[in-house]
Amino acid sequence: MIPTRLFPCAWRLTPSSTRAFSRSRGIHLRVDKFDFELPEERIALRPARPRDCARLLCVDPNTENRFQDRSISELPDLLEPRDALVFNNTRVLAAQLSGIRHRDETTANVSITLLKPLDTSTWTALARPAKRLKTGDRIEFGSKENVCLLGVLWGCVKEKGEGGEVIISFDFQGPALDEAIAALGQMPMPPYIASRRAPDEQDVSDYQTLYARETGAVAAPTAGLHFTNELFERLEEKGISRHFVTLHVGAGTFLPVKVDDTADHPMHAEWGVVSPQNAQALNDVRQTGGRIIAVGSTALRLLESATGEDGLIRAFTGETDIFITPGYDFRAVDAMLTNFHLPRSTLFMLVSAFCGLETMQQAYAHAIAGDYRFYSYGDACLLTPSEQRT
Repeated sequence: MIPTRLFPCAWRLTPSSTRAFSRSRGIHLRVDKFDFELPEERIALRPARPRDCARLLCVDPNTENRFQDRSISELPDLLEPRDALVFNNTRVLAAQLSGIRHRDETTANVSITLLKPLDTSTWTALARPAKRLKTGDRIEFGSKENVCLLGVLWGCVKEKGEGGEVIISFDFQGPALDEAIAALGQMPMPPYIASRRAPDEQDVSDYQTLYARETGAVAAPTAGLHFTNELFERLEEKGISRHFVTLHVGAGTFLPVKVDDTADHPMHAEWGVVSPQNAQALNDVRQTGGRIIAVGSTALRLLESATGEDGLIRAFTGETDIFITPGYDFRAVDAMLTNFHLPRSTLFMLVSAFCGLETMQQAYAHAIAGDYRFYSYGDACLLTPSEQRT
């Protein structure tokens, strides 16, 4: 079941318990600076097996040997006792629904990807093909022959925006709607995978982290896909602690930037939580000489959103649309583990802010020449921040 209570909306919470965060403090740059050519065969269509045998490119722009080819399984040897790994424990929901649009005497096949709940029965969604829908249309998801005990799920298009965005009001609400979505929906796969092969049952487990708990993402925090129970045990034996935050990854996170200047790109807001206990624990790590290492860009973005100018991490519950580009002053994170990202994406901009654009361009060229696997099911980087990130 999809616990609706895990999708807090501002109207349901008191002002003291939520806050929105927006900070874009990089310099204005042309987006084409973040472009690069990636051979199609470098895009991973399946994850490494076992998960922790994926390759790991260690990038440290402050040393003479800036690039080292290692393995995820070597991570305990690359970190120090008292270091802290911070994971995003969001869980990917079955967000893709296929249905039949009913209008007067006509019908049409449509699909929607759920993006964000507005209340217990209403969601924002991305419709394809959007031209087949208009306000007032009824959509039938599932059928009476479906194994879903609830039978047919009906929704009504309440609003339609530009770019295929719609607001859908379902006939079910609360736990009944959660159950129907879980039964009828499919795991949403990134377009660079779905366009080359059909999603299947293996993706249901492959595209979910081992520690996923809080349902609400429409895309996986993919850096965490590399971890196994055995790797967790070895990290614990080394004295490396684990901490969990929640950021519900939205559909806009991995999209290429379509404007010419980074200043003109609107970031999609995503809901996140850093508990008071985790904020204090991470501050304690810093005070005892340990490093905070974000596992994935989503964990990093949330930690940066929760950190003040004094460098202290504070409890956070709310939405963030933080956009990190070169010139950004990092406050919370000392290193990060992340996958290889798309050209012209906000995520490649983020890692370029962390290590320097020139360093990351050279790191990606090294990875492409060395047959590293890219994107969600691909290999990873362990990044040390540049002392000069421009």
